[in-house]
Amino acid sequence: MTPVLACMTAPDSPDELEQQFYECLRQGQIEALMALWADEDDTLCVHPGGPRMVGAMAIRASFEVLFANGGLPIRAEQIHRVHTATTAVHSVLEHLEVMSEQGPQSAWVVATNIYVLTAQGWRLLAHHASPADPNDVSTLHHRSTVVLH
Repeated sequence: MTPVLACMTAPDSPDELEQQFYECLRQGQIEALMALWADEDDTLCVHPGGPRMVGAMAIRASFEVLFANGGLPIRAEQIHRVHTATTAVHSVLEHLEVMSEQGPQSAWVVATNIYVLTAQGWRLLAHHASPADPNDVSTLHHRSTVVLH
């Protein structure tokens, strides 16, 4: 049995929530992952090249398929942040190590994660990921944080 992750604790910030999100992805922890999502009917998720899934049931089903062989070898490498008092938008350059016929290969994904402050604390409202062109990855390596008041 896989141990329950620390991502079951309520995150204090969007950054902490994001760390928990990616740890749940790496560990393939569906219960812990789903606990991070907002309790809203219009939560949404788009995986690279996939359709838009709306609502917790559709999102859960998509991650169950992704976790069928275990967690994902994923790291959030570069994050551009825009925060307000109740909303945070993070543009993330995700790095995956995938096995191909030629051996281990790097894959890059650009994701947008939207977090909202709810009565239960910070929660994930939307995750939208698209394949990144490996030739453009160097131009995406830019870190900054913007806080709006």
